[in-house]
Amino acid sequence: MSNKPFIVYVAARGFEGELQEELELAGVQVREVRERLVLADGFFPAAWAQNIWLEPFFLPIASVGDAVRRLKAVQRNWHLHPVDFHRRAELIRQQLPPVKARPLRFGESAPASPLGAWTLWDHDTLLLSARCSSPFPDGEVFFEEDRVHPPSRAYLKLWEVFTLLGQAPQPGELCLDLGSAPGGWTWVLASLGAHVFSIDKSPLAPQVAAMKGVEHCLGSGFALEPQTTGRVDWVFSDMACYPERLLGLVRKWLEAEAAANFVCTVKLQGRTDHEAVQDFRSIPGSLVMHLSCNKHELTWVRLAKGRQQRI
Repeated sequence: MSNKPFIVYVAARGFEGELQEELELAGVQVREVRERLVLADGFFPAAWAQNIWLEPFFLPIASVGDAVRRLKAVQRNWHLHPVDFHRRAELIRQQLPPVKARPLRFGESAPASPLGAWTLWDHDTLLLSARCSSPFPDGEVFFEEDRVHPPSRAYLKLWEVFTLLGQAPQPGELCLDLGSAPGGWTWVLASLGAHVFSIDKSPLAPQVAAMKGVEHCLGSGFALEPQTTGRVDWVFSDMACYPERLLGLVRKWLEAEAAANFVCTVKLQGRTDHEAVQDFRSIPGSLVMHLSCNKHELTWVRLAKGRQQRI
């Protein structure tokens, strides 16, 4: 084990290959891979990393009790990411202070207490980091779901974005929801008190269409022009389309200076188009991330104000 500084990336579930490709294309040398953990020789804000261990180091231990003492000496809260020696790692975990992992109620803030991460790298060595990019275990956010009102589970994407960034549309703000049917995102935005102009070739679910502040138009989200709407506070898109087409739409709204904030899903088909992802990342003020409920897709965010990076 080298003493040279390194970073540990936790790949989004099922996308270990995408993370490694992303790091290599960014010029970050991958040192070693164990399941979802990728050790690399430099930092990069990798979109396919669900969490990043920012200050990792190896720590030799003499016993289970010694491991517990050493972890407690660093800080209180730890999350185990097991990759090997599972029984021994579990014995260590059981003696550490418990970390509550209950689902969040939407509207609650992300945890404020730091959460470190560790694994048993070999029988007598811990790999740990007190600082991580996410305050959630493995960077995965779980909510108390609403299984009654929203017409689809897509609403969880916006709940997660707003929770991570600590910002959301305010009552009365004007939001465009492009390609909105059946209305999961429109439901979230209207629930926050925003005024939502929704457009899709299909109608909204009746309960969403009836919500206060919702206006729906049958048509294509790509056909809507900034000159038609005037300036809006937020542009949202969860449309199924090629990344290049979404990028063209985003640039149209940016060049017209017609929107302050953007949240868009970049849906990837077949082999991951890392070049297209980089095009989104290169837009000033951008953040590209993989949400807990994202599949083979990423979420691009650009805010006019507030934090521009993950917690």
